[in-house]
Amino acid sequence: MPPKEPGPEKSIERIVREVGAYPVEAFDFVQRGLQFTVERMHGAAKAQNAKVSRHVTGQDLCEGLRQFALMQWGMLAGTVLKRWNVRRTDDFGRIVFAMVDNQWMQKTEHDNIDDFRNVFDFASAFEEGYRIESKT
Repeated sequence: MPPKEPGPEKSIERIVREVGAYPVEAFDFVQRGLQFTVERMHGAAKAQNAKVSRHVTGQDLCEGLRQFALMQWGMLAGTVLKRWNVRRTDDFGRIVFAMVDNQWMQKTEHDNIDDFRNVFDFASAFEEGYRIESKT
């Protein structure tokens, strides 16, 4: 019998129940936001190629998630995240590492949850100075 490929053994729903702090929507947002961030940093072609490193740091991911949230919900981004109990960048880290611990995401030996600590202030990032970008 060939060795089992590493991969998720638990469903996201089960991880959500075990973590108990965030809804499944927050986990889905982080997964989609990771893809957004990888594509922004490395390009769409590289994001699709599994053999090429697509690593982003915790700080990079936090910034990518901020941009992704603002694209998705505009001025309501902070409100949506608060509704999911995501109030600090540390919460992004808890979600990411819950997925890492359950093989839904990967990390390098240099990555740790502290990489997500106090990356930015949510009030400043989502409420102050929000601008709608025009396409002109």
